[in-house]
Amino acid sequence: MSHSAQAKAQYNFNKLQKRLRRHTGQAIADFNMIEEGDRIMVCLSGGKDSYTLLDILQNLQRSAPVRFELFAVNLDQKQPGFPEHVLPEYLDGLGIEYKIVEEDTYSIVKDKVPEGKTTCSLCSRLRRGILYRTAKELGATKIALGHHRDDMIETLFLNMFYGGKMKGMPAKLMSDDGQHMVIRPLAYCKEADISAYAQQKEFPIIPCNLCGSQENLQRQNIKAMLQQWHKESPGRIESIFTAMQNVVPSHMADTSLFNFAQLQTGEVIDGGDIALDKAQFDTPTVPEEEHSDSGVKIQAIEL
Repeated sequence: MSHSAQAKAQYNFNKLQKRLRRHTGQAIADFNMIEEGDRIMVCLSGGKDSYTLLDILQNLQRSAPVRFELFAVNLDQKQPGFPEHVLPEYLDGLGIEYKIVEEDTYSIVKDKVPEGKTTCSLCSRLRRGILYRTAKELGATKIALGHHRDDMIETLFLNMFYGGKMKGMPAKLMSDDGQHMVIRPLAYCKEADISAYAQQKEFPIIPCNLCGSQENLQRQNIKAMLQQWHKESPGRIESIFTAMQNVVPSHMADTSLFNFAQLQTGEVIDGGDIALDKAQFDTPTVPEEEHSDSGVKIQAIEL
């Protein structure tokens, strides 16, 4: 590679890293994910998302206005052929505190789920319980997961299409028992950016093959639909994510969120009746590069 090509590649990498830092810092600020003295357990699966999460959080930690600790946890589910040496070698190289938790969830899933059925749901529940227990044992104040913007959008449509709920994946979540706070610092980050970053950083990716590379078909169908929309109408995905941040209960149909029964003539409702001109929906779609990087208004806030 020529010197000019190397310089250009480095410039593009720096730009990508800065964008991921900015979006992560903005999500942390918007949802107050990290506070002074936090001890954050980063769940490391060996996939591109969790590697990127740990890397960006370590990067932000060096310049953050608050002090917080990071430690990594990996759940070794005893999958046949799982490369047990990969993560310890990687984490030893980083010099970060970590723990490998060994639990044979593989046998449980294979025993409980009939052949050919999707195992993701049971596997996820088992992992969640083990990670909550580990967080308590190791004194974690927050549990950080590597879900990104695309995961959140896909979950919204999964719940709409298959669950009958307008429900997404929260950037910050309290566990049902009130003991664990789960955060998703990559909430504003695009999967494409994360994939590019992981490739350039050459993270030692470990594929999830617990179920023989079985895919959650419903999620894959949603992902394919969104990719097709993005191809046909650049900017649509950004608009969907922005819509998730701009919910108007008075213009939905959930009577538990808005008191339609008591609505009286003369009452002024925030975001009330706006006449929509058909021309609003006939204008050309703005190319993606003209949108903000995450589809949200980004302020100059960086941890």
